[in-house]
Amino acid sequence: MYVDHLQLVDFRSYESVDVGLLPGVTTLVGSNGQGKTNLVEAIEYLSTMTSHRVASDVPLVRAGADRAVIRARVTAGRDDARQLQLEVEITPGKANRARLNRSPLRRAREIVGLLRTVVFSPEDLAMVKGDPSERRRFLDDLLVTRWPRLAGVRADYDRVLRQRNTLLKSLSGRSRGGPASADAASTLDVWDSHLARAGGELLAARLTTLADLAPHVSKAYADIAPTNNDATAEYKTAVALADQASREELSDLLLTAMGERRTEEIQRGVSLVGPHRDDIALALGLLPAKGYASHGESWSFALALKLGSFHLLRTDGIEPVLVLDDVFAELDVTRRERLASGVSAAEQVVVTAAVGADVPEVLQGRRFRVAGGKVTEDA
Repeated sequence: MYVDHLQLVDFRSYESVDVGLLPGVTTLVGSNGQGKTNLVEAIEYLSTMTSHRVASDVPLVRAGADRAVIRARVTAGRDDARQLQLEVEITPGKANRARLNRSPLRRAREIVGLLRTVVFSPEDLAMVKGDPSERRRFLDDLLVTRWPRLAGVRADYDRVLRQRNTLLKSLSGRSRGGPASADAASTLDVWDSHLARAGGELLAARLTTLADLAPHVSKAYADIAPTNNDATAEYKTAVALADQASREELSDLLLTAMGERRTEEIQRGVSLVGPHRDDIALALGLLPAKGYASHGESWSFALALKLGSFHLLRTDGIEPVLVLDDVFAELDVTRRERLASGVSAAEQVVVTAAVGADVPEVLQGRRFRVAGGKVTEDA
């Protein structure tokens, strides 16, 4: 799978730009602030309806414009000439709209998964050094890339969690004046059931994906930064997990845990049980990566998580577009060469760099210069 044409209208810094792409390696070279990352961010957004840079859609629309449009033509593969025309219209404050082959989709998120990507950027260092939410987001993004229908499950879980927290906060205020009413308790039972059902499905997908991913991460880390320390990733949750528990069993475990902590949840006015409270423990050898890994080790671990994701998807039979956004400047020569060798066989790799010489020779494919809102191919 690869993108062979990208068009942006009022997206980020671009009023209008068209870029023709090919399978293999494409390098976007330009000084900082010229719009290299904006191009790969647009590819990522078409794939996931999210950005690795911002949580809101507002910054994605060029200043002074009302909306932004991303269009891309995607070819199924080098040996498969089938093509899809993908389009997303981003309008802050309104529901985004998506089109497939110029036909409107009922919901914009239905476009998720038609293009698969793995993006590595400087922000990904937060997966190792940051809060648990960064690691949860990484894992959830990966499982949605594997199984796009889970984008709906993820959205449903977030929606139910917000509504349940609103109810708990309301009950917290009432509890100071006496016990909650029977109607309020009954309403909470309903939200418990909804949260446990969506949470069980999300948790099952996380556990399966992390178990499948872990050996790829370990190998990727060893390939990038040879060391005696193994890179490991272990799921951490407050729920007592049974071996190979089914989705239904996980839902029951979550529901039981909610019942056990109901009084505390009402007192605090927040949901204390569920996948939104979990973490992925990353370790190098016997020590946790967070707080103990050096800067170089942390970079290598973050890169191993994304390369592991890339290799897992290929094992699944998915050929994702691999984006390396401003990565090589942070790596020493040895790690650059090892990384380049590990990804050179990908169907499509899009690299951004401020200095073209930072990109190893093995990844010297087509090169574009990005400057002043224009993208021009080197002769």
